[in-house]
Amino acid sequence: MNKNHSNTWAILAVVLLLLAPLQGAGSIFAQERKIQNRPFLDDRVWHYGFLVGFNIQDLRLANNGNAYVNQNHDVEYWYADVPEYTPGFSVGVLGELKANDWLSVRIIPTMHFGDKKVVFKEQRSGRFVEQYIKSTYLSVPLDLKISASRFNNYRPYVVTGLAPTLDLTVKKGKELLVRKTDVMFEVGMGLDLYYPFFKMIPELKFCFGLNNILDRNRMDLKDASLLKYSDALDKAQNSMIVLTLYFE
Repeated sequence: MNKNHSNTWAILAVVLLLLAPLQGAGSIFAQERKIQNRPFLDDRVWHYGFLVGFNIQDLRLANNGNAYVNQNHDVEYWYADVPEYTPGFSVGVLGELKANDWLSVRIIPTMHFGDKKVVFKEQRSGRFVEQYIKSTYLSVPLDLKISASRFNNYRPYVVTGLAPTLDLTVKKGKELLVRKTDVMFEVGMGLDLYYPFFKMIPELKFCFGLNNILDRNRMDLKDASLLKYSDALDKAQNSMIVLTLYFE
């Protein structure tokens, strides 16, 4: 099975897993009915709020195994990977339009701050080069929120959508250059928690970049030998996991 098919099945598996809470949602919680906090909150057509959270950013790199001949006429084979992850910070605002009792449309302008460590390693000699890529994403997701029935002060949901994304901190002149713009496919799950004076919503979301953001137009390089790092790759795609708390 090739890598594209593997990624497709992985995404489908995530979607099916996230849909599971909507089946028999009432049986997830205790059967005893309790007094509901803010019982008419979901009758509103418009909802507003803000969010804070954490993110983990990643790059999915496709190495091609091409050979590079250096100035000494030695053949080199360079491979790249992201070996470790560093948590970042997310902040944004939420606008939600109710379509019916179970479906809503959300727009969520968000800033994601984080970084990625890319390691290039030469296969024969074991030499390696590290590059830290700091990213500040301005993301504007447009999501569909599919909710189960409310039980007491809990209401689980799943969410999916697309998020146009702009990287505000792309730096040139380094080993790897990525394009500023991308579109991410998002899928996630969350839980509405109703309190006497507000609603809090923990949410876990998986984001998959749809575009190849590897920039091969390296007019920014002053050292031509740095081209070997971009030439060692066929593709680079964003991915991100976001754990968020919404407050309405």
